Amino acid sequence: MEDNDSNIRRWEDLDIDILVKIFQLLDIFELTSGISRVCSAWRMACCDPLLWKTLDLSMLRSNFIKIPLEPYVYVDERSDRTLTRLLKISLGLSRQSIMTLIFHFNLYVSDEQLTYTAERCPRLKRLVLPAWNRIKKTGMCKAIRCWKELESLTMPSIANPPYILEEISTHCKNFSELKIMGPCDVFFASSLAAFLPNLRVLSLRCSMLFTDVLVLILDSLQNLEVLNISHCVLMEALPAPQHKRIVKEIDVTIRQKASRLREFLTCMDDSCVMCQRTRTDEGLVRWYKYEEGLWKTDEVRSLTL
Repeated sequence: MEDNDSNIRRWEDLDIDILVKIFQLLDIFELTSGISRVCSAWRMACCDPLLWKTLDLSMLRSNFIKIPLEPYVYVDERSDRTLTRLLKISLGLSRQSIMTLIFHFNLYVSDEQLTYTAERCPRLKRLVLPAWNRIKKTGMCKAIRCWKELESLTMPSIANPPYILEEISTHCKNFSELKIMGPCDVFFASSLAAFLPNLRVLSLRCSMLFTDVLVLILDSLQNLEVLNISHCVLMEALPAPQHKRIVKEIDVTIRQKASRLREFLTCMDDSCVMCQRTRTDEGLVRWYKYEEGLWKTDEVRSLTL
C-alpha cells in the first residue's frame, strides 16, 4: 500500500519563484522575522533580489525625546537596537541588491548604523533620509563615498551644505535629483550652483523660499529641467523695518526665467490645504501633525514614494 505521506508536498518543496511571489506580499518586519531560517529553500527565496530592490523603513520610527543640545534628540536604546537588528538581517539577506533606501522623517539613524548600511548597499541609486540629527559630517561623507551610483537624494535642510554637495559631486557622477525637506537659503542655493551644476530635478516644496534664492537657482542651474516649489511660502526681502513680505504671485521676470524648464511646478492658492499648512507652520512643515504618509508625496512623479 502506497504511503499517503509521499503524495503530500511540503512547503520547502515549493518552487522558489512561487515562494518569492508569496514573500513579496510581506512587509519588512515579516520578512525579517525568521522565515529565512525555516529551511534552505526559504532562505534562498528570502535572498532573491526581487525582494530587495527597495528597503522601505518608512513604517519604522525612533522612540525619542527632544533635548536642547545637539543632536537635539535622544533615542531610546531599545529603539536603536530594533533598527540595528532590522538593518543587519535585511542587509544580510539582500546581498547588496538594494537600490532604493527609505527612512521615516522620525527615524534617527546613527553614524554607525548609516556606515554599516552604506558598506552593504554599494549599488544604491536613491536615498530618502529626512532626519540627519545624529549623523556627523564624517559619517555622511563616508556613506556617500560608498554610493558611487547614487542618483537621487531626499534630505533635510542643513546649515552647512557644501561638504555633502562636494562629496556627491566628487563620488556620484550620475547624481541628478535632489529634494530638500526644509528651507533653501542663498547659501544652500549657491552651494548647489557650485557643486551640482548638472542637477536636473530639484524639489523645494512646502518650505519658505525667498525670491532672490529662486532667481539664483534659475540663473545658476542651467541644466535644471524640473523645479518644484509647490505650496512654498514665497517671500521677498525688504529693507528695514519691514525686512520681508509674502509674495502672492510669481512675477513675470521669474516666469520668463523658468520658461526654459521642462516643468515648473507651483501652487500658491489660498484655498489649497497644503499651502495653508505651510503658512501655518511658517515654512517648515511639521509633518507629524498631519496624515501619515503625507510627507511621501511630491508633484514630481520620480520623487513621490
